[in-house]
Amino acid sequence: MDEELQLNVPLLRRRVPNLTTAARTAGLRAATVSNLCTGKIPIGRAEVRTLVALAALAGCSLDELIIRGSGLRMIETGIKALDLFAPVVRGGTVGLVAHPNMGQLVLLAELMLRLRRRGFATVFWNPGTDAPGMNHILAQTEFQHSTREEIYQQVASLRNEKDVVLGVDRTMVLSGELFALRESLKEVGARPITTVLVDMHCEVAEDHASYGPLDTLWRFDTDLISRQIYPAIDPIVSTSTVLEGAHLDAVHHTTQQRARKVLRRYRELRSLVAAQGVDKISEPDTQLYKRGERLESYLAQPFFVAEPYTQKSGEWLSLYDTLEDVRRILDGEMDTVEPSALFFRGRLEVTT
Repeated sequence: MDEELQLNVPLLRRRVPNLTTAARTAGLRAATVSNLCTGKIPIGRAEVRTLVALAALAGCSLDELIIRGSGLRMIETGIKALDLFAPVVRGGTVGLVAHPNMGQLVLLAELMLRLRRRGFATVFWNPGTDAPGMNHILAQTEFQHSTREEIYQQVASLRNEKDVVLGVDRTMVLSGELFALRESLKEVGARPITTVLVDMHCEVAEDHASYGPLDTLWRFDTDLISRQIYPAIDPIVSTSTVLEGAHLDAVHHTTQQRARKVLRRYRELRSLVAAQGVDKISEPDTQLYKRGERLESYLAQPFFVAEPYTQKSGEWLSLYDTLEDVRRILDGEMDTVEPSALFFRGRLEVTT
């Protein structure tokens, strides 16, 4: 089945750094190659000559270029902090765990907008609440319904043609409605349903277990909120099952682990630096602290749904670009740049 095939994009990107130019030189359409890399064109619909040409460019076999199997796969969101630390699992369940007014509904709305633009069908199970931020979700979701039967009919009509992203309030977990929906959908359609759970009333801000089994956990961080760093996803405790075992590309895994280690130590040093100054810590810790500060600033990102409020254009970054930027920060290539210059922006400027 096409669903069990995917392009080994990390391998391709590593071996062919300027992929667009190389593709044109090989007689391939850049748009076709881009769509194959993002999954917009399923691998099963690609022409054989295109795959052969890509394998030749990467200097690998077709078996290396095409990953077979139905293992866990991430959905790229273009949001740096999420894709790096806690990727969305395709066909899995995401849980947003937050206190009130931490931006969780805005993040859900942003996710719906981004995935709708990528060709996903977006559906929201409306719980009928007037929680702050609900207007953003309704504006960015293609289909909204309030009953299980309506949601069932909508999802069943969509998932033969598209992956479905379903936004659900945690109350539907507690009532058993979500479980009943999933049971009824087991024999309907072929494409995955990715569920995003949010606690509209923030009743369990410290207990993600009450969401049921999660494939991806996004826990919001009060300290980031206090310093207006958005999205305020805690990079230490937020996680995803796609990070486990062989599901994650080696470059992603290594970069993610390095970044998490630096940010963990940076957080440990923050209170000491705040009380005594950066000159009171060792030289190695000073270097690590400043790189952690730059990395934290870099992970702040403008959202499309927030453009009217921030007056900043939303930014999309591919996972490849995010990993490369994070590597540059961790390797010290940005050590002469002030953290404020990295704050709330997209891709780092590439110097030659």
